[in-house]
Amino acid sequence: MLQAHIAMLVVALIYGGNFTVAKIAMGSGHLPPMAFIWYRALTGYVLFTLLHQLFVREKVARKDLFWLLLCAIFGVAINQSFFFIGLNWTTPVNASLIMTTSPLFVLLAANVLLKENISRQKILGIIFGATGAGILILLGQKLVYHPQQITGDLMVLVNAGSYGLYLVLVKRLMSTYQPLTVIKWVFGFGLLLVTPFAWSDLGAVRWEAFQTDTWFSFLYVLIGTTFLAYLLNTWAMTKVSPTLVGTYMYLQPLFATIIALLAGKDTLPWIKVFSGILILTGVYFSSREGAINFSKKMQKNSAKIEQQ
Repeated sequence: MLQAHIAMLVVALIYGGNFTVAKIAMGSGHLPPMAFIWYRALTGYVLFTLLHQLFVREKVARKDLFWLLLCAIFGVAINQSFFFIGLNWTTPVNASLIMTTSPLFVLLAANVLLKENISRQKILGIIFGATGAGILILLGQKLVYHPQQITGDLMVLVNAGSYGLYLVLVKRLMSTYQPLTVIKWVFGFGLLLVTPFAWSDLGAVRWEAFQTDTWFSFLYVLIGTTFLAYLLNTWAMTKVSPTLVGTYMYLQPLFATIIALLAGKDTLPWIKVFSGILILTGVYFSSREGAINFSKKMQKNSAKIEQQ
């Protein structure tokens, strides 16, 4: 359980910098969004396939290919496409705030698809986390609205819902297969799905015009946001509920603030401390719920073993 929390903390830290870092790469004008997504899918597929061949080599049943395809649609194709195109049209502040709705989508989808109970603890966790994250994101900032920006905001909202549904769908496969097996197939299908839409943009990438910051943001997204984040999140799904994984998203703006403070680029007024406390309280409620469910599950398994 502790290892799963550490994994989710690392993922939150990676995603915390993704809104700003990804904007750098696309803001250069040398890397179209769909080309960026294609390279993400390609990198994920190559790296996960390599690890799978080295350590797992597990095959999947034909009946599960449909579920893997669904995971690829919502976890790679729609999720990444709508996020990057939406981010290209909106601001990191708008996108960050909209992404706080993702845990709510996870909670609802888990209830419908996995019959996961919507408890008071989970609702409180989401309320505290969303409130703290919202205050922290908007502090000293402002939402911007114009026609293209609203379209970008809506696309990020679709991305938030898509990612929430992916976390629940992928949970169905975790009891049957190793995480590397699942994520390899997800990115394999994802690569096939995004290629037709990215094909025309691939020739528009101006590699020769990349500056140091462009290369850094490009590699950060490929290795950090794509490979490490998906690997750690998928592994964590074998240990905890999708709702808890989703709730950890509220730590992203908190980590972004901490990094800015350590770099001397931000201050620490009381409202930020208050926001951080709200976020941590939300994660605590969700974690406590997850720990209770995990303990009950272990007790049931022990009872079954004793009966045998």
